Amino acid sequence: MAEIVNTAQAEAWNGYEGAHWADHADRYDAVNGGFNEVLLAAAGIGDGDRVLDIGCGNGQLTRLAAVRAASGSATGVDLSGPMLARARRSAQAEGIANVSFQQGDAQVYPFPAGEFDVAMSRFGIMFFADPVAAFRNVARALRPAGRLVFAAMTSVVGTDLGTVFGALAPYLPYAGPTDGHGATSFSDPDHVRSVLSDAGFTDIAYTRIEADGIWGRDTADAADFIAGWGPIRHQLSQVDPAVEVDIRGALLGALRPFHGSGGVQLRGTAWLVTGKTPLRGCR
Repeated sequence: MAEIVNTAQAEAWNGYEGAHWADHADRYDAVNGGFNEVLLAAAGIGDGDRVLDIGCGNGQLTRLAAVRAASGSATGVDLSGPMLARARRSAQAEGIANVSFQQGDAQVYPFPAGEFDVAMSRFGIMFFADPVAAFRNVARALRPAGRLVFAAMTSVVGTDLGTVFGALAPYLPYAGPTDGHGATSFSDPDHVRSVLSDAGFTDIAYTRIEADGIWGRDTADAADFIAGWGPIRHQLSQVDPAVEVDIRGALLGALRPFHGSGGVQLRGTAWLVTGKTPLRGCR
């Protein structure tokens, strides 16, 4: 495995967190997969393109990109051994031969210079230890006028997810993503523009997008899934069992309004961010 500088994230994604995502790959794809088509369309992947998927996780987007690239290729990079193993099994089962998965830290991974036409990510770029250094490394991996496309979480305030995690706030020190850090570290568009500009990207643009995600068959199923998500599971392990009963009740109550004929459905929000590397000799 290549050098790792983001050691805290590497530990999490190769421990319980990564195992949970790998074991529940279909469920996480049901939550986030609604953003796939808009990402792929924005990336403009064509036959012969060489695609890099940053923080590819279980690899659903990587595999879809590989199919579109056809005679080209798609490479997924992630810190998580368990998720990459799941990604490789899925690619083999689906018969996708022009895809590969590499374990490493995209901030310092030794990509060959100019190797890719497109770099993309579905919620895999919010946890870098040094975002400018990471995107500078990605820019180096792209050819001149190479394309960058990714989805990043917006603020959770006023969203369905914010409503659900807000119901847990009275009971847990940490109840889901907090604005400006961790999963929402790219929730401020001005910050995103600053990071990408400092990393050498041009033509930076962002658009707020929405997609529905399925979190469970019913409220009990969705509550079990959320309670098993790494940060929430860790917090639950710190509370008294009696309080855990109250938390379960609050979670079920918060999810109930989102339960319909198709299961528990929350409307997800994201920033669709695009940029390009300069033409050769231009900055």
